[in-house]
Amino acid sequence: MKKCIIAPDSFKGSMSAIEICDIAQQTIAKFYPDCEVKSIPVADGGEGTVDCFLRALGGEKVEIEVNNLFMEPIKTYYAKIGDTAIIEMASAAGLPMAEGRANPAITTTYGVGEQIRHAVENGAKEILLGLGGSGTNDGGCGCAAAMGVVFKDENGKEFVPTGNTMSRIATIDTSAAMNLLEGCKLTAMCDIDNPMHGPKGAAYIFGPQKGADEKMVAELDEQLVYLDNKIQEELGVTMTSFPGAGAAGAFGAGAVAFLGATLKPGIQAVLDTVGFDELIDGADLVFTGEGKLDSQSLRGKVVIGIAQRAKSKNVPVIAVVGDVSDDGYEAYDMGVSAIFSINRLAIPFSQAKVRSKKDFQATFEDIFRLIKVVKNK
Repeated sequence: MKKCIIAPDSFKGSMSAIEICDIAQQTIAKFYPDCEVKSIPVADGGEGTVDCFLRALGGEKVEIEVNNLFMEPIKTYYAKIGDTAIIEMASAAGLPMAEGRANPAITTTYGVGEQIRHAVENGAKEILLGLGGSGTNDGGCGCAAAMGVVFKDENGKEFVPTGNTMSRIATIDTSAAMNLLEGCKLTAMCDIDNPMHGPKGAAYIFGPQKGADEKMVAELDEQLVYLDNKIQEELGVTMTSFPGAGAAGAFGAGAVAFLGATLKPGIQAVLDTVGFDELIDGADLVFTGEGKLDSQSLRGKVVIGIAQRAKSKNVPVIAVVGDVSDDGYEAYDMGVSAIFSINRLAIPFSQAKVRSKKDFQATFEDIFRLIKVVKNK
């Protein structure tokens, strides 16, 4: 064994991608001390994305004070690697910040725009924006306002729309934001393809987990329908059926319409940025994984994204996962070579998460014991 790539997602609720990489690297060294190991902790746009990039590529941790989703000052940070900035919307507008007072009708993405503006004004020529983990449903209007987009009501008064006030928008002027972003490429990373509104849209699918009851969900959806129509009227673009427009409380739609962003599956953006295709040259194996391998995983999340890249270079991929559903085994048809669950005692997640690190290490050791046996034959 001369070269291995470790590229896992986090096991949500139990282990970060960085912790998994550390355990895997130590285990490989135990069995193959001379093996070259490349660790790429992966997050596909959600919480932990910035830290994963910093670990994989180094760079600068830029600390900044912005407003959170309730327009309260907070300290956060983004990564700057060369002239590329990596920003998590969750660091300024994440759902955990709303604990005990979650209300997607009034929360805002304004602080996310403050981070993007700071990065651009300090030399960033490319922005990677992770759209996971939001506590908002404002269609990205708050972020856009912080970037210079002007929203005015029927009286000509400028305001910052939130989830329950988008129907007040009479005019939209994006010129200042577009001037600010001139010469800067903005890519929004998301791992869902939900539309902006409707039964599978931002409000109906994700609103309840952000604190919306049935009545509020319907109202939020109506607001997004209005925003979609207003975007068509004012900006000449339609987001109605745009895949991923519903990401992060329809931030996906706002990022494209107001800021000229490109929406891209998070894992693809991450792999392109770290140069994954070059890193796997000469690799014997790629190890990846996520908390649960299921039908959602098959829609292009971390394991499948990595498997498809590795398959194109004939490098085997082993997925070490927290759990695997019956439909998760379809991953074998999409480039995964072998799947192992670390749930060694077949116990519920509430119990399994407590021992996840120990079980991951034991499972990883078992895999390498098997590899040793096969190679020694």
